[in-house]
Amino acid sequence: MMNWTHTALTERLGIRYPIIQAPMAGGPGTPRLVAAVSNAGGLGTLAGSSLHPEPLRQAIAEVRALTDRPFAVNLAVAGPAKVDPVRIARSRELLAPYRAELGLPLDPPPPPDPPEFEEQLDVLLQERVPALSFIFGAPDNVYLDLLRDAGIVTLGTATHLLEAIVLEESNVDFIIAQGAEAGGHRGTFVGHPEQGLVGILTLTPLLTKHVAVPIIAAGGIMDGRGIAALRVLGAAGVQMGTAFLACPESGAHPAYQALLRQGSEIATTLSRVFTGRHGRVLRNRLVDELRAHEAELPGFPLQLLLTQDLRQVAADRGLTDFMALWAGQGCHLCEDRPAAELIGSWVEQATALLGSGDPPAPVAPEPESKPEPESKPEPESPPALPEPDRVDPP
Repeated sequence: MMNWTHTALTERLGIRYPIIQAPMAGGPGTPRLVAAVSNAGGLGTLAGSSLHPEPLRQAIAEVRALTDRPFAVNLAVAGPAKVDPVRIARSRELLAPYRAELGLPLDPPPPPDPPEFEEQLDVLLQERVPALSFIFGAPDNVYLDLLRDAGIVTLGTATHLLEAIVLEESNVDFIIAQGAEAGGHRGTFVGHPEQGLVGILTLTPLLTKHVAVPIIAAGGIMDGRGIAALRVLGAAGVQMGTAFLACPESGAHPAYQALLRQGSEIATTLSRVFTGRHGRVLRNRLVDELRAHEAELPGFPLQLLLTQDLRQVAADRGLTDFMALWAGQGCHLCEDRPAAELIGSWVEQATALLGSGDPPAPVAPEPESKPEPESKPEPESPPALPEPDRVDPP
């Protein structure tokens, strides 16, 4: 039995359960959902990567109006977008038939400028949010020092060991191990996206063995059984996104929510059609028809901006063929229940499996029995192998 709720994560952030709601941009991750998770004893996360400074400040204020509990804001560590006119033109050409089908102008207006990462960080520092999680790398050390001085807890995202070592050297407080099963953007920032497709049951013990920073497991965790399994494997907590998509507090479109529950473990695929970065989504028409052309599309966030009005019109009309339906492999386990109810049921499940933390009663030693005279001595067991040395970064 283990005290599964008492971890480095709950202690550092002053939360009741080591459960983080994953950031979900594009609608699902509403301030209402963030606050509901925090009020239920977890850590809600506001997806802030697409928000310019003032909307970001307003969203933080909305969360604070609904909860006095700790919460996190998530940002994307992205350098300036590489503008490639050839790829941008090709993307417009490929999207033109779908724009025509939806009655959108064939020549879309130039995409708006994405928000500046440093300006977003300045907002978080000014607002003194409790925690910052980030994806696609690590902020500059100057900013990490400023965040530390402001008492803001930092959580970086890794998809394989080398990325975890990079984050550890940046002195982040926690590392989110993003398994291949996870919905949404892949966080890979070292090597090819395929190298970051390690399953969470493999990734978690690997990282806990080789880095000292506490690990938060993410990917395919949908209930208390998953939470218990990852705690046993050494995770200090879990991050769950898809599991919250069907909640009434989620901003996911009802047609999107209906598809989640109809899905299966093969309903999702990796695609860069919507944003220019690989992410796990439910298959739909746009994903399937543009799959052969993915390599011709511009990178993140240019493709995200080029598909913006297409996705918006599709959402307004409930046309799932053209919506970015981010989802993890466990989507078939989604439940249409309030966030607090879900967390309560997961806590019950995990506690039934792991116990509440009460130490087991001492067992009286059995009296020694003398061996029978005829019995042969037991062979000596081989010496235990030494633990392998920690892998040093190259």
